[in-house]
Amino acid sequence: MFRLMANEEYLSDRRCIWVNGPVIVGAGPSGLATAACLRDQKVPFVVVERSDCIASLWQKRTYDRLKLHLPKKFCQLPKMPFPDHYPEYPTKRQFIDYLESYANHFDIKPEFNKSVESARFDETSGLWRVRTMTAGEEMEYICRWLVVATGENAERVVPEINGLKTEFNGEVIHACEYKSGEKFRGKRVLVVGCGNSGMEVSLDLANHNAITSMVVRSSVHVLPREVMGKSTFGISVMLMKWLPLWLVDKLLLILSWLVLGSLSKYGLKRPNIGPMELKIKTGKTPVLDIGALEKIKSGDVEIVPAIKRFSRSHVELVDGQKLDIDAVVLATGYCSNVPSWLQESEFCSKKGFPNTWKGKSGLYAAGFTRKGLAGASADAVSIAQDIGNVWREETKPQKMKRNVGHRRCISVA
Repeated sequence: MFRLMANEEYLSDRRCIWVNGPVIVGAGPSGLATAACLRDQKVPFVVVERSDCIASLWQKRTYDRLKLHLPKKFCQLPKMPFPDHYPEYPTKRQFIDYLESYANHFDIKPEFNKSVESARFDETSGLWRVRTMTAGEEMEYICRWLVVATGENAERVVPEINGLKTEFNGEVIHACEYKSGEKFRGKRVLVVGCGNSGMEVSLDLANHNAITSMVVRSSVHVLPREVMGKSTFGISVMLMKWLPLWLVDKLLLILSWLVLGSLSKYGLKRPNIGPMELKIKTGKTPVLDIGALEKIKSGDVEIVPAIKRFSRSHVELVDGQKLDIDAVVLATGYCSNVPSWLQESEFCSKKGFPNTWKGKSGLYAAGFTRKGLAGASADAVSIAQDIGNVWREETKPQKMKRNVGHRRCISVA
C-alpha cells in the first residue's frame, strides 16, 4: 500500500519527504484542532502553513477592535477550554493568545512559509503527493492521509465595480487590511458590504468621527447579539434541539423585533426566509448587532443602495444619488482557495468548499461546514477518530510492514 513507483516525476530534483501520518494544510484554528485531536490519538502528523505564524487571518488580517461574536463556549477548540478569566466574548488578542497556548500545549509545530502549490492522489502508489514552495525551493510531501484545513476565508473577494480601479483616485482597501478608523477621522468613507465585518467596520469608523456610508444592496438578517443577557446564538441552538426550524426562525424574528424594532425604515430589509434556514441553505450568516444599529438609527452611518459606478472623487448609486467620498472599504468577504491547488474535482462544491469532512482515498476537510469554530472542532474530532482507528489497526506489531529504498525520501513525524 505504501509503495512508491519511480516514474518520471520522481526523477526530478524536487526534495521528497515521507510523512508517517497525515499532512494537515493550514495552521489556523481548524488545522490546530485537528492536530491536537490526532496527538490525542497518538497519530503523528505534519502541519504546513503558507504564512509565518499560526492563525494568520486573525493575526494579520483583522481589525483592532474585533472580538468573538459568539460566547467563548461555542468557540473553544477540542480538549482545552478558554481560561476562566477570559470574558464571555474574548478579544482578538485573547483569542490569538489562546491559540498559541493551544499549539504549545499539544506540541504542534507547523512548518511555516510553505505554500501548497498542488496536492493530488497518486493512484499507482495509493498515496497523496503534496507539492509546496518555500522561497523558490520546491518540496514534496508523500503521505497516506491529507487534511485540508485552510478555512473558508483563505482569500479576499474583490468585486468588479465600474470605475473603482480605473477612475477613482481615493484610497481603496479590503476589510482584511483595515485596522482602525483613526486614519479616516473626518474623511468620507464608503463601506461596501453589510455583513458582520461591514457593520463592525462602519461602527468603528463612526466612532472615529468618519463620515460613513454603507452599501446595502440586498436583504440582510440583523439580530441582537443577546436577548435579556442570553446569547441569541445560544438560544437558537437550544431551541433547535426541540423545535422545527421554521418555528425557531419565527421566534428569533419576534425576539429581534422586540429588541431592535423594525429596521426596514432604515434601509435594512429582511430576506423572505428565516435566519437559521438561510444559514443552513446558503451559508450566509446573520449579522449580530454590537452597536452599529444605534449608529444607523442616529444617522451617523448612512445606508445607501447598490453602486452604479465610481468616478474620480465620487460614487454614483443605482437610485441616481452621487456621493463625494475619500476612501472605500470593501467588506465583501472571502473565499476558499482549495480548488486552486487540490486536484480532486468531486470534493469541492461550486463555491469552492469541500462538501464533507471525509472524502475518498484518505482525504479530509476541517472547518468548511459553515458552522464556525464549533463546526471546525467537530470536524477535527471526527477526522482524528477516523484516522486513529485505521492507524491503530495498521500499526499492530504483527501487521506492520516496512518497505525500504524509496528515492531520496526523508521520513518525518
